[in-house]
Amino acid sequence: MPHPRMYNDSNPAIRRLRKVCLALPDVVEKEAWGECTFRVAGGAMFAMTNCHPSAKGGVDVWIKAPQMVQEILVGAAPETFFKPPYVGHKGWVGVRLDKKVDWQQVAEMLADGRQMSAPKKAAKQTPKSKPPHARSQASRSTARAR
Repeated sequence: MPHPRMYNDSNPAIRRLRKVCLALPDVVEKEAWGECTFRVAGGAMFAMTNCHPSAKGGVDVWIKAPQMVQEILVGAAPETFFKPPYVGHKGWVGVRLDKKVDWQQVAEMLADGRQMSAPKKAAKQTPKSKPPHARSQASRSTARAR
């Protein structure tokens, strides 16, 4: 029996997240567990929604990230970032999209997560909208932590 759909396509956070993810190279969306998941074609999942229909439409996104990045972001802004269940022990970062969100930072985190999940050939491709010299907030935070 399939899971009931947990998200609402008309939610502005879902629409914006979908636009950002699907603009990345070779990304496909697949509904799983009643949520939106984003994957690299031929690779693994790098992001998924976690919707809270009982919490007035609250939406989170869980993004694949290195363990150190998770620790830095959650420590710096626990009102926005959190360690999600099930995948948090692997370094994934939860982002509360129902709060004030820095969408540029989220887009950079998604691009980094996509790169981590892509097959080696696809990982070499970078999004056209991201300049080669741009580094994500998470990458900058990681660099500062060293």
